[in-house]
Amino acid sequence: MSTGIVSPGNVSPGNVRPDVATARPHRGTIVLEDAVVVSQTAFDAAQYLLRLQSPRCAARATPGSFVHLRCAADLPMRRPLSIMRADAAAGWIEVLYKVVGAGTRALSQVQPQQQLSVLGPIGQGFVPHPERPRVLAIGGGVGIPPMIFLAERLKARTDADWKPLVLMGSEIPFPFRARPSTTLIPGMPDAVIACMPLLDAWGVPSRLATLSGFAGCFDGYVTELARAWLSALPAAALAETEIFACGPMPMLAASARLAREMQLPCQVALEEYMMCAVGGCAGCAVAVHTAAGIAMKRVCVDGPVFDAASVFPGPD
Repeated sequence: MSTGIVSPGNVSPGNVRPDVATARPHRGTIVLEDAVVVSQTAFDAAQYLLRLQSPRCAARATPGSFVHLRCAADLPMRRPLSIMRADAAAGWIEVLYKVVGAGTRALSQVQPQQQLSVLGPIGQGFVPHPERPRVLAIGGGVGIPPMIFLAERLKARTDADWKPLVLMGSEIPFPFRARPSTTLIPGMPDAVIACMPLLDAWGVPSRLATLSGFAGCFDGYVTELARAWLSALPAAALAETEIFACGPMPMLAASARLAREMQLPCQVALEEYMMCAVGGCAGCAVAVHTAAGIAMKRVCVDGPVFDAASVFPGPD
């Protein structure tokens, strides 16, 4: 996801116009809200975790959805950021971002009690299937946040015996203080012990991969770590597994190839440059393979989550 601007005619404060919501059902959950900054935490490599009091957005957010955030009053261009966590009861959302330009640089300067305009949640999120409760969540770089959100929601669900495993890859320091995990993962390479402490505290296993030599991490791409773990699973466990991935396009393509080789279903959350982020401009359209042929789908509202085989169909 990248930068964008919203036309004032698309929304009204608090919700979308009734006629727009009727004509375009995907907009029916999107709200325009003045959120209040609760906290902002800085991590290495100009990464920040921002918590916003945004109750209407928090009530509607799902793993894979995102917000279109106005970063400063003098910057009309909004920035789309994936939601990392949302607490409907407490009314807050969290986004994790890296400073890459003027917008995110301005966002890094906001202080508690400031207000920011939030448009969201936007997009179709991940859809876990109870018949495949062994969830392999693969996040790369800025694709890490939706995997954390997915794991948290699965942890709270009781409709199946969910067993999420979160694998994260990064070539810059991770946006948390990695530590050795207290959770054993059968089939995981012995030396790969670094985890995300938050997930470990939830009882959700996680492991990290990098080419930068960080201690306790897998030395290689995160999809290679996923392959090593999947290859160690017995057939019965593989039959219960589904892959979910978010990150840069090469990582998503590798995840799709891995799923195809292992004959596993796979959902991917795409990142794309955006303008309006509510489906009006079609500037984020991508080619998707359907039963009727190739169709152009908007990443913002038709996605960002798609079936991996429809975006990366592989060789004929």
